[in-house]
This record gives sequence, C-alpha cells and structure tokens, in this order.
Amino acid sequence: MASSSGPALNEELQCSICLVTDPVTTPCGHNFCRTCLSKCWTDTQTCFCPLCKDKFSRRPDLKINTTLREVAQHFKEKLNLGESEVFCDVCDEIKQKAVKSCLTCPSSYCETHLEPHLRVPRLKKHKLINAVENLEDYICQKHERPLELFCRDDQTCVCLSCTEGEHRTHNTVPIEEESREKKNHLAKRHTDFHQMIQDRMKKIQEIRHSVELRKRNTEEEKFSIVELFTDLICSIERCQSEQLKMMEEQQKAAEKQADNLIKELQQEITELKRRNTELKRRNTELEQLSHTDDHLHVIQMYSSLYSRPHTKNWTEIRIDSGVSNVNSLIRALTELKKTQETLKEKLSKTELKCVQKFAVDVTLDPDTANPDLILSDDGKQVSDGGIMQDVPENPKRFDKVSCVLAKQGFSSGRFYYEVQVKGKTGWGLGVARESINRKGAITASPEGGLWAVILRNENEYKACDDPSVSLSLREKPEKVGVFVDYEEGLVSFYDVESRSHIYSFTGQTFTDKLYPVFNPHTNDEGKNLNPLIITPVR
Repeated sequence: MASSSGPALNEELQCSICLVTDPVTTPCGHNFCRTCLSKCWTDTQTCFCPLCKDKFSRRPDLKINTTLREVAQHFKEKLNLGESEVFCDVCDEIKQKAVKSCLTCPSSYCETHLEPHLRVPRLKKHKLINAVENLEDYICQKHERPLELFCRDDQTCVCLSCTEGEHRTHNTVPIEEESREKKNHLAKRHTDFHQMIQDRMKKIQEIRHSVELRKRNTEEEKFSIVELFTDLICSIERCQSEQLKMMEEQQKAAEKQADNLIKELQQEITELKRRNTELKRRNTELEQLSHTDDHLHVIQMYSSLYSRPHTKNWTEIRIDSGVSNVNSLIRALTELKKTQETLKEKLSKTELKCVQKFAVDVTLDPDTANPDLILSDDGKQVSDGGIMQDVPENPKRFDKVSCVLAKQGFSSGRFYYEVQVKGKTGWGLGVARESINRKGAITASPEGGLWAVILRNENEYKACDDPSVSLSLREKPEKVGVFVDYEEGLVSFYDVESRSHIYSFTGQTFTDKLYPVFNPHTNDEGKNLNPLIITPVR
C-alpha cells in the first residue's frame, strides 16, 4: 500500500525547490518551503511564484500551512524519507538492501535473490511490492495470505480466504482500487482545503477593503458634519453678536433720550419755580391793591399772572422698558430657527449622498411574487394586474399579500436602493426578513419581520413601526431611497428628489437575511396602475 500511494503523494508534498518542511501557500495556491521562497525573493523588487510565475503587487504575508506541514511530516516519517532500510532475508554473510518484498513467500529480496521471482513461472505469480520493513502488516494474520482486498463494510484490508468466510457477503474491492479512491479523495480534500483557504483569504481582503472604505466614508461624513455644524455655530454667534449689539445701541439710545427728557424737565421746573416766586410777589401787591378802588389794575395783573407757562404734557411720555428687545429677540430666534431648518436640510442632503455610496443592483424574484402581480422581463418593475396569474406553486410565494421580494438578500454590511413611485396612490417599500410569513396575512411591523413605509389613499403616509407612525411630508415623493445598516440595526427612507429624510427604524436587531420588499398595492380601479420601478442610483 505504501508503494502504490507513496510516489504520487510524495510529489504532492514537495515544493518545486525541495521537499516541503515549513510549507507556506502563495496567493496563486502553490506550496513552497518558507526558507526556499524567502531565498527566491532575496534581492528582488518583484515577488512571483517560482512555479507558475504569477507576479504579486506586494510581498505576501506568508504564514505556515500547519495542516500541510503535519501531513508532510507524517508522510516523511512513514516513508523514512523515501530510503529503504530493509535487508534481504536470503543473504547469509553481508546483508544486501532489499528491493522487493514478496507477500506470498513472505520475504524480502535483494536484486540477486529476486531473480527467480522474475524468471520462474510459478514465482512470477507471487505478489511483489517495494521492500517494506513491517512485512507482517501486509499479511493476513489469520490465513497467512496477502491482504489484496479491502472490505468497505468493515473498512479493513482482507485476503481472499477472508472473503470466503466472515466477509463473504460484504462489499470488497481490490486494494489498488480502494487506494486510488482514497488518493483521489485525499486530493479532493486537499483541493477543498485549498479552496477554503483561498475563500478565507479573499474574505479577509473583502473585510479589510470594507473597513478601509468605511473609514474613508466616515472621514467624509465627519468633514461634512463638522462643516454644517460650524455654519450653525457661526450663525448662532453672528445672531448673538448682532442681537447684543442692537440691545446695547437701544440701551444707549434710551439713556440719551432719558437725559434729554430730564434736562427738559429740569428746565421746566426752574421756569415754574421762577413763575411761582413771581406769583408770590404779585399776590402781595394784589393784596395791597385790594384796599383801593383800582379794579382795572387788579384785573390786568391777574391776567398776566394766570396765563399758563409753555410746558409739555408729560402724561404719555415714557422710556421704553425693553419689551421691544424681547420682541426683537423672538424675531432673531425665529430667523435662527429658519437657519437651523436650512442646515438640517443640508444635513439630510449630505446624509443621502453618503448612503448612496452603498448602492446595490436589485432585481425582483418571480418565485416570491403574489399571483396578482405582473413583473417586467428585466425584473425591475412590478404592478398589480387585477387578476390572478397562472404561476407555479412555490413555498416562497406570497399568496395573500401583494408583495414580491428581491433576489438579492443581505446578512451583513450596508446597502441602498431606489424605487420610483411617481403617479401612484398607494405603495409599500422596505425590507423583510427571510423568515417572514409568505402564506396568509402578515403583521406589518418589525415584530412581524417587516420594516416598511407605505402610502394609502393617495396622501396618507405611514411607517409600519410598532405602533405605526403617521408621517407628514412637505412634498409627495416621486422616488424613494431605502438604506440598511445591518450591524447598526438601522433602516432609513429618503425622498430622493428633495434629498430629504422620511423616516428611520433605529436600534433594531437583525438575525435573518434581509430582502428588499415591494408592494405596488391594488390598481385602485385604474388610479394606481403605475408600476414600482427599481431605478439606477445616480
């Protein structure tokens, strides 16, 4: 058995430079000794495979293939490095190395004593193999005959006598046939392991690429967010500065007005005091004249003294208490709120631009489509036909709800797609988990395996949350974008044309694969005939 499988496997366990000791696998799939490969790449700018000459853009990070190393070590121990230390059983004095062992005799022979087995007809029928030390392992211990067959029922080697006894009804094949099959199986296993290694190396590259892409996107998003909030802070600071400056100016104006009024009042007080003194003096004169008959003079003095001084009516004159400042502040805050709304709108546009980078190509899966739905040949459009189509039975098909899933499912990462809903009075869009109920009614909520936004009766928008949320949209969306971050537990919807945010399901936990889901709703007596159209992301 060792001789039949040894040479072929020995070739497999050699690199193109030497026998494998510390095997490493290159990206092209070939195995070499770590030391030999390192020597080949010494003093060279370009790394390449010594066997197929494939060039590598950068020096691969080589790691020991532990499985292959153990197989090689075991094989070398089994074959004792391919060198026979078996001696001839016939030589008397100086033992010569045996070249063949006879399973029929059973003995090992050097080239000289092997000659009869190659010449004598009776001996030529004996079973010869490459010289082996443990010859008894190749002989049936019960019948002392060569182990020439393999019992597949008991998974053991047997002789011809065994097949006439306890193995008589068992499935036995020649040992060479079983050896070839096991070699083929081993080779296939080797190929499978190699493919698994390649797949995992590829996955490592994908993960590294995804992390690098996410890092770049995060940096871009951070820059956009910082830029927007810097604008907001500048607007707040500018508004604050302008408001404080205005308030200071108004305060100074009020103080100046007060000073002027006080001066004017003081002048009037001085004048009134003078008039009062004059009046007091004249009153004394009038009292003296009252004892005379000079009545005309008394009347004239009265008229000159009783005339009112030229003074203001101060009843309605007041200094502004600052209420106007409060009103002004309210106006400023209103303007600031408008600024915030503008910045919020810009933020939504930036957010949509970021998620659009994760666009995927989505096509409809006819095996899941409700029988009432009509799909386009390219799998990009779906509408309600009004009548049940003749479609094959399928466990994946929705039989009551007018839904269809995409062919593409996602169990990790982030993805985004856009759907035209223009001219429709009803529709539903979002994602559904793979295990969502396909037969009968479904629960339109995350608990039921659905994350969706719907339109009913032309202008009633709702998010199928738990409980459902009525949405008030400033504009009627004509194209809706759907974004999912699987690890983050996020499903967001956007109005693509106005580049505004519609709704987000946050803090979700996904375990199933998620599929885009589409519901065009009934045709509403011809009012809702327009199809849902999966459109390319610009």
